Amino acid sequence: MNFRKSLYQVSLVTIMAISAVNTQAQGVVPAQKGDKTFTLEDLNFGGNNYRNMVAKNRWCTWWGDQLVRQDVDACYLVNKTNGKETKLFGINDINQWIAPTKDVKVRALYNARFPFAGKSIVMVSNGSKTYTVDFRQHRLISELEFQEGENLLEANTQQNAFAYLKGSNLYVRTFNAAPENAMTKEKKSHDFQLSADGSREIVYGQSVHRDEFGISKGTFWSPNGERLAFYRMDQSMVTDYPQVNIPEIGFDHPETQSCIATPAPDKYPMAGETSHQVTVGVFDCLTGKTIYLKAGDPTDRYFTNIAWSPDSKTVYMFEVNRDQNDSRLTAYDAETGEKTGELYRETDEKYVEPLHPIMFLPWDSNRFIMQSRKDGYNHLYLCTLGKHGSRMASNTESLDIRQLTSGKWEVMEVLGFNSKRKSIIIASNECSPIQRNIFLVDTQTGKRTMMDDCGKGWHNATLSESGQFVYDNYSTPDVPRKIAIVNTENGKRTAYFTAENPWKGYNVPEYSCGTVKAADGETDLYWRMVKPTNFDPAKKYPTIIYVYGGPHAHNVDARWNYSSRGWETYMAEKGYLLFILDNRGSENRGKAFEQATFRQLGQIEMQDQMKGVEYLKTLPYVDADRIGVHGWSFGGFMTISLMTNYPEVFKVGVAGGPVIDWHWYEVMYGERYMDTPQTNPEGYKKTSLLYQAKNLKGKLQIIQGLNDVTVVPQHCLTFLKACIAAGTQPDFFVYPGEPHNMRGHQSTHLHERISQYFFDYLK
Repeated sequence: MNFRKSLYQVSLVTIMAISAVNTQAQGVVPAQKGDKTFTLEDLNFGGNNYRNMVAKNRWCTWWGDQLVRQDVDACYLVNKTNGKETKLFGINDINQWIAPTKDVKVRALYNARFPFAGKSIVMVSNGSKTYTVDFRQHRLISELEFQEGENLLEANTQQNAFAYLKGSNLYVRTFNAAPENAMTKEKKSHDFQLSADGSREIVYGQSVHRDEFGISKGTFWSPNGERLAFYRMDQSMVTDYPQVNIPEIGFDHPETQSCIATPAPDKYPMAGETSHQVTVGVFDCLTGKTIYLKAGDPTDRYFTNIAWSPDSKTVYMFEVNRDQNDSRLTAYDAETGEKTGELYRETDEKYVEPLHPIMFLPWDSNRFIMQSRKDGYNHLYLCTLGKHGSRMASNTESLDIRQLTSGKWEVMEVLGFNSKRKSIIIASNECSPIQRNIFLVDTQTGKRTMMDDCGKGWHNATLSESGQFVYDNYSTPDVPRKIAIVNTENGKRTAYFTAENPWKGYNVPEYSCGTVKAADGETDLYWRMVKPTNFDPAKKYPTIIYVYGGPHAHNVDARWNYSSRGWETYMAEKGYLLFILDNRGSENRGKAFEQATFRQLGQIEMQDQMKGVEYLKTLPYVDADRIGVHGWSFGGFMTISLMTNYPEVFKVGVAGGPVIDWHWYEVMYGERYMDTPQTNPEGYKKTSLLYQAKNLKGKLQIIQGLNDVTVVPQHCLTFLKACIAAGTQPDFFVYPGEPHNMRGHQSTHLHERISQYFFDYLK
């Protein structure tokens, strides 16, 4: 996320050119010699030793402008000027304050929260109970327990209220509301039932539209904590996909236990098919009443990025048509549900994709920040409501819009605000497409000031309540992890934590990064390379291209070892060269870069990947007769696409959870990038891998989670049918009970299988 100086201005990173066809070297992390070797138990996230092989971290949270480190057995106050820690309390203290017994109520403090600046209140949980404790007065304030079948959705610290599911219905549990925070008042709880028709088909309070459009949850508390906006999704009209649960039967299972597989249907709206209908409700905790926003017929519409006005009287959201080429920011009265205005409208000949709710300036209730790609890159726009304030007019002229940031780079995240400096703190890739740096943006001038620790690498940061301090957690290609505390008022940086290299003493390969021109001859594409351990430039090595290539993802950035995956290091240890390239269509490079693949997924991506192959063939140590490819999900689609469109190039491939035909992918994602099968039949046919099954020549293994609800098994199973009909011979392996990605130690088993396939056929 971020970058540096003592309040210094942006400077672009220079890139060193090297002698290779149309390529540039971004940098090299040299190989390390050591006595120890890696195993998949070390390098795979499901491995038994993986936790010891990642850079150590410090888990911290903000308590207003105070920084607190959360550990297993204690919480510590961090001095922001020197990084020294003072113990606030220990886990034994917490358990005694909850109830003076020998019973253990809480086993770890990693999830401790400090919701009120200046108040010595901490909230801790053990999974079933949430305790609110005053750690200075050493007493329990409240205890909230959820019974079996009750699932917490979102807590409201303003009023000490909780939105939760009981079965399939939505409830709100509150303590007696009062003008002051309810934690200081009577602790009697009240339960409100907001729905009665919840079911598998009628879903309340959960993420909708299959988590597209930036949606990650289904409940939204108002700033004063008195109202709750929530999603209601009717998916009764959506066709069931016939998933199946296969029981795990042990050798000692009772005779009364059924061995029969059971149906587990999933509501899956495929491209061109009937989709679900979403509405938005608003519950008032003080009146106990629920209203629904009068947004009109929800058929073939998407409601997303819900936000509240500072006075908690207005709900804002973006409304998108099914074609996803028309987005409108609308306002609704939270008391009546009436539409009070359409503030902004954005259209695009391909698609427009709102991903972020508006954010009001803390110092001005009539102005908010909106993010948009309307100029080609995701930037900030400062919006001012009309003279009537929060009372919307019925046309877009009621909103004054001024572009605040601009340039051929993307705002990646808005971290928050600094009211004193009237500024916004953002993460962006202005310094380099593969970096993420932190900047302070002045709302009056648009001037940007670097606010991270070093100006290099990839920065993930959190902001204190006032915006005065940035907690900057970052890595660079040769630094596993550093954490600094940055004062946004004076630019002072305090070193807090530096992780040791967890791979010290191991034999580690070289990691490098560079660029190659895309198939258009103009666009720079970033790649990383992992050379074999104990690399000998006189040898020729088998080479594996790891690929993803789809939207909203990238593989190459300026994190430790250029974000190389553990499996790549493992394969380098086994004598393979790994090459990874971010083609057009991937994220963080602007609208034109992403939309180049519109209505023809996989085509432009393959052209760009082949430019990477061309570069590899110029390297004397790459064996052009031994090139393999591997990817998962969109990367699985790319793997089979490359194997069947360039059968003379790729000798071996492993495709996991692959999309085969975009007909069978979900409405929201699929139609955004491909339009519907009805309006783009030639595109769907051109990109379908069913027609390419006859071209398979190399060794291809397809791997699938049997209970994949993202890329349903119909994809790979139909491809197998096409291969049978064409007389081609892929291999196939399935993980029963597993979703789109293998969980836990099964991931290690998966990567053993992937590796062995290359060991067997790409020697």
